[in-house]
Amino acid sequence: MKDELPKIAIVGYGSMGREIEKLATAQGIYVTDVFDIDTPVNVNRNYDFDVAIDFTFPESVEENVRKLAGLKKNIVLGTTGWKAKEKEIKDIVNSESTGIVHSSNFSVGMQFFFRLAGYSAKLLNKLEGYDIMLSEIHHRRKKDSPSGTAKTLAEIILKEYDKKNKTAEDRLQGNIDKETLHVTSSRVGDVTGIHALLIDSAADTIELKHSAKNRSGFASGALLAAKWINGKKGFFDFNEVLDELWK
Repeated sequence: MKDELPKIAIVGYGSMGREIEKLATAQGIYVTDVFDIDTPVNVNRNYDFDVAIDFTFPESVEENVRKLAGLKKNIVLGTTGWKAKEKEIKDIVNSESTGIVHSSNFSVGMQFFFRLAGYSAKLLNKLEGYDIMLSEIHHRRKKDSPSGTAKTLAEIILKEYDKKNKTAEDRLQGNIDKETLHVTSSRVGDVTGIHALLIDSAADTIELKHSAKNRSGFASGALLAAKWINGKKGFFDFNEVLDELWK
């Protein structure tokens, strides 16, 4: 990581973009440019920023990455729902010799929760009579369902818990088989994000829950990732940043 703070650009000036700008200013990080639908990235311009932070829409990700990587800019990618294009995006980053950090959730607290979820699922392999499910709640404007974070949690559970091998994300009619992890989604009001694991047996219930109070945790993590990726090349997951922090 470079010692100096990177200059950043914000791609997408919605609620997250504004939160990143506010926190960057508080940390002394200079925001050189803000891009949105009316002021897109111009591949014919020379920009002064080091790292672009993208919280836009899944359908915009590939084009944004192609433009930014073509300008030799590193990227923090906080948008979800683009994993079907992962190979193409990785190829772009590698061919342009730039760097990218991506995650379904840039909250450091959620990264901590990911590790708790994985350890809990691993412990369940040693126990009989327990079952586990996953639920998430977000504001009514959220477009993807389940959330990218819920999908990551589900992947972690399936990897660590031998008794589950698939997910059910839709409404169920009738019984659910023991090998299926049920993932539920609800949309209401202005909820920033609640993710919960429910572990149940005949004797007791254990609930692990992460509740985002606001967007500052996501913005803080994105800026941490921007500092980390500055000057690096390659395709990284945010958990690699935290692995380095927590080693």
